[in-house]
Amino acid sequence: MHFKDYYEILGVKEDADLKDIKKAYRKIALKLHPDVNSGADADEKFKELAEAYEVLKDPKRRAQYDEMRKYGGNTADGFNPQREWQGQSDGFNGAHEHQDFSDFFNSVFGGGGFHKSGGDRGSTEYSNDFAMKGQDAEIEVPIFLEDTLHITEKTIQYSIPHVLDGQIQHKRKTLKVKIPAGVSDGERIRLKGQAGKGHGDGPNGDLYLHIRLVPHPLFDVSEHDLMITVPLSPWEAALGAEVTIPTLDGKIKLSIKANSQAGQKLRIKGKGLKSKHGKGDLIAILKIVMPEKSDEKSQLLWQQLAQSQDFDPREQWSK
Repeated sequence: MHFKDYYEILGVKEDADLKDIKKAYRKIALKLHPDVNSGADADEKFKELAEAYEVLKDPKRRAQYDEMRKYGGNTADGFNPQREWQGQSDGFNGAHEHQDFSDFFNSVFGGGGFHKSGGDRGSTEYSNDFAMKGQDAEIEVPIFLEDTLHITEKTIQYSIPHVLDGQIQHKRKTLKVKIPAGVSDGERIRLKGQAGKGHGDGPNGDLYLHIRLVPHPLFDVSEHDLMITVPLSPWEAALGAEVTIPTLDGKIKLSIKANSQAGQKLRIKGKGLKSKHGKGDLIAILKIVMPEKSDEKSQLLWQQLAQSQDFDPREQWSK
């Protein structure tokens, strides 16, 4: 199994803080996101990038990964990350799988195990004289923000237990599922009877889809609202302008009033995430960006402006 160096994928040092990790993710994701890159391998690279970000942004997952990385990423020689971390991975072993991520991710954080509903996880011997519901299963399903605007069909793979020659084994199952519009991060969708086979006359276990929204390179999520930072030149902020900004379902024009301030928030109704009660809003946060370089003529104009204006941005400090 190939070891994945998540720090290398994100291009950050192993002591990088969350701010640097998020910045690196967004920079690369802008180039790989399906909206802007139609390359044959862009989707796989984006999933790999999202996988690295999912681990390194989470302190517990990152600690587990760093521990494994110290061993050179080798799960041989008696080092089994799932066994070593059993009981301390906050739910990322046992009944959880991550089939939409890589085999490496699944082996470290997925577990792939099942448990009896309301029963003893360690028991594998069953009597034939009573009915028992089959084992439930839960897998994590990554969803792009754009896909939450409409019904999305996904093909998922997971393991279900079965008895062969008196031994409990697992076999792979492939299922096409429809993800409803308006799903939110952390939402669980129940698929009745799609997990472990029931014992006797007992019903089959249920499969739970755990929705995980893939972080977007441009938008932050706040419940059902989206937030985007809109860079402006100083003259656009001073004079007003009409700028084009992206949304999840296309680009729109946004009017910027004269004398707009950095940090000012503009709300665009109905351009957020879908929900059962309608759609959230898109909140544009203005950010004034200075040119990296300026020529002599530009410098002269700035000097003329400074001399002609009676304006002190730090006036309140003197009060």
